[in-house]
Amino acid sequence: MVIEWCTNFLDPRVSKDINISRALIILNQPFSARLLKTLWAACEWHSCADGGANRLHDVLGASGDPNLRTSDIKSRFLPDMVKGDLDSIRDDVKLYYTSLNVPVIHDPNQDSTDLMKCVQALEEKERITGREFEIVILGGLSGRLDQTVHTLSYLHKLRKTRKRVFTVTDDNVGWVLNEGEHLIHINHDALGQTCGLLPVGIDSTILTTTGLRWNLDNTESSFDGLVSTSNHLVPGQDVTIKTSKPIWWCAELRDR
Repeated sequence: MVIEWCTNFLDPRVSKDINISRALIILNQPFSARLLKTLWAACEWHSCADGGANRLHDVLGASGDPNLRTSDIKSRFLPDMVKGDLDSIRDDVKLYYTSLNVPVIHDPNQDSTDLMKCVQALEEKERITGREFEIVILGGLSGRLDQTVHTLSYLHKLRKTRKRVFTVTDDNVGWVLNEGEHLIHINHDALGQTCGLLPVGIDSTILTTTGLRWNLDNTESSFDGLVSTSNHLVPGQDVTIKTSKPIWWCAELRDR
């Protein structure tokens, strides 16, 4: 079976798919107000992982966008919850959100990260409502290397229990492709030309692709051998990937 993928949630001009429920988890890493607005509108449940609340609070205040006044923030950009061990959220930010009745939940468990805590909260919501959400993580692929590796590792594990988990920064979108065949519908208005296939968390994989400038044909990929970085999307074409092991797929976002 071919698994199909689409990233139209990255394009604010594309109407929201009412048949897909998405959850946004905001991490403690920089992002632009423009990207926030796009992802926020595409998701119906929003959470901040601890210090992600600082980022949400500050980027709205510093955006310089006249459409993002305090009244807009209150009505349009209030998260459904803030959750974590709360060692990063500032006191003023915590007071701001609690005063607006946003739950700020302290979870002291040091065996799970703030990202994992937010996913656990979403899974509890799914159990209660009987609905399944796609997850869009804002952040996770920049900043500290150990945190980036955690993102790579955690999404590699989540593939076993969740169908679709994306991570997005102002530079990239990425996700894990499980072993098998995949068709990635490319929105060339939202994505730039550069992409990559990364054999993270595996010894090696065998790759066959179409729709790339430098396609692979039953080619082995590993950290000790070939890694397809800085590949290019072909204008007007979608991408197909066949992989014998799980891999990371990433593509750059187009500058707007």
